[in-house]
Amino acid sequence: MKAFALTNMGVRRNTNQDYAYVSEQNVGNLPNILIVADGMGGHKAGEVASEQAVSAVLESIKQNESTDKITIIEEAISAANAKVLDMATSDEKFKGMGTTLVVATLEKGILYVANVGDSRLYLINDNDIRQITRDHSLVQEMVSLGELDKESARTHSRKNVITRAIGVDTKIVADFFEVDIAENTQILLCSDGLSNMVEDSQINNIIEECSGKTLEDTVHKLIDAANENGGLDNIAVVLARV
Repeated sequence: MKAFALTNMGVRRNTNQDYAYVSEQNVGNLPNILIVADGMGGHKAGEVASEQAVSAVLESIKQNESTDKITIIEEAISAANAKVLDMATSDEKFKGMGTTLVVATLEKGILYVANVGDSRLYLINDNDIRQITRDHSLVQEMVSLGELDKESARTHSRKNVITRAIGVDTKIVADFFEVDIAENTQILLCSDGLSNMVEDSQINNIIEECSGKTLEDTVHKLIDAANENGGLDNIAVVLARV
């Protein structure tokens, strides 16, 4: 697996509260790792939340002696939640901060994924794009209840209201997924700065059009598309090719 990560401030924001990390090599007992975090909070607090969450995830993974991938990731997410919550409750300038988190690792053709919040993981293969994670957001709950269709959800006035986040409560519940990965699959992790600005079909088209280009070129194309469509938020993109 090869991977590349990049964040961008977007067009409308003055700070970048998104954070992305990749390692193609072992991190503790995980063979590789892909992470995106989208921070929230005033005056750089979101920037601190996302960076500290990823730092806590990596530190936990390095110290974990388990060989079970889900256990390692679950305990790392709990560590990140404790770290961000402690900072948010002990320092007034960080009060109310939090972050989304999506984490993935690939081993022997199986992708292990966990997410909290509305940052996403997609799989792209054979000119098809599939969202693996499920948004923890108010509009997603409305869609699930049949109160809102997916198209209306994209432009809903409360589309940025998330129902789960790292650093908000003492207990955190992440969703976990195990997915079989075929050869030539591309794995995309992103913050809502990409998914809110670029429709899934356009993301798929860009990745397909860039099939002969480097991961770096493809990621830049995705970020450019988000900014061309308005760039209303920070953008984090991680792209990996199997």
